[in-house]
Amino acid sequence: MFVYISQPIPNQQRTSKNRTMVSQGSNCASSYPIKTIVISVQENRSFDHMLGWFKSLNPEIDGVTGSESNPISTSDPNSPMVFFKDNSEYVDPDPAHSIQAIYEQVFGQRWSSDLPNPPHEPTMNGFAQNAERTEKGMAEAVMKGFKPDAVPVYKELASKFGICDRWFASVPASTQPNRMFVHSATSYGQTSNDAIKLIKGFPQKTIFESLDESGFSFGIYYQYPPSTLFFRNLRQMKYLKNFHQFDLHFKKHCEEGKLPNYVVVEQRYFDLLSVPANDDHPSHDVSEGQKFVKEVYEALRSSPQWREMLLVITYDEHGGFYDHVPTPTTGVPSPDDFVGPEPYHFRFDRLGVRVPTFFVSPWIEPGTGLQAHILLQNLSIHQFLQLSKRFST
Repeated sequence: MFVYISQPIPNQQRTSKNRTMVSQGSNCASSYPIKTIVISVQENRSFDHMLGWFKSLNPEIDGVTGSESNPISTSDPNSPMVFFKDNSEYVDPDPAHSIQAIYEQVFGQRWSSDLPNPPHEPTMNGFAQNAERTEKGMAEAVMKGFKPDAVPVYKELASKFGICDRWFASVPASTQPNRMFVHSATSYGQTSNDAIKLIKGFPQKTIFESLDESGFSFGIYYQYPPSTLFFRNLRQMKYLKNFHQFDLHFKKHCEEGKLPNYVVVEQRYFDLLSVPANDDHPSHDVSEGQKFVKEVYEALRSSPQWREMLLVITYDEHGGFYDHVPTPTTGVPSPDDFVGPEPYHFRFDRLGVRVPTFFVSPWIEPGTGLQAHILLQNLSIHQFLQLSKRFST
């Protein structure tokens, strides 16, 4: 299912800041036990790259077998083929993941204003070609994934909780447009990381204001200056109390049972000499991301609030890495009337590439797979809060 919801949560009678979410049509809050949703959005990895080889652990996961391949040149019938392997490691430099690069990766040809949009069904055969043109030898890097043992925290979570193998980036573009979709259901027409506009701040209403207006609590736990501050409204002094330094407050709030209804944990986005980045963005070490996810999970699991929680771990976009599942290009309504800038004039009518996503909660059966029957994207977080599991007193 696609989810395109950005309107505020209806006002309801308020008796508590931490209230239970219930399914639509339910008559009592006790029918749905989740009071706190925790969101962690990692960076720039595709589903097949991180979790494709998990198919060996659970055949129901739509992953890889090793027969998947891309040609070095999609226009050459005799082109060498690059097959998908299971020996991914440190990736440097960063593969291309701009809107024009993703177009080539998904459709197998470079973007041209003469082509219809989209030109045809996605072939998912342009990853190696685009990578090799970006840097010689990079085709091998984007056509590799991690063995389950190489990402042991994800292996453990997959055995105990749920994997979604139909979660797609909201925009076939780079980081910030997709991160804006997570919390505001729109990128306000942006298809790139426009530094000037990001510094100025984007004006759209977010899930944070909607929650606050409806009497629900939220908290942003950051390690570096939080990307959520690219939303201009969150820079108001009244929201200062909602921002917490991760290392100082996250575990403490977990232990004390003081986490709010909606929790965002933000990673370290840049390497420092003594503190490496842990967001998974190439060229950052994925093992640091594994440590971060484990730290968050262990803190939540130890909290007295644990039995009232849902943790969603996902990624903003695929970062240029191969995925075999075709990107949805039809039936995707634009969330608003914005059209992207020249020369692409993107209409926000197709999604990005598939990304890894976990659902972690004591209410999820071990090894659960949310698979081909359910198609989700970053906007789906809004459904958890606004449609199917609405907050109630």
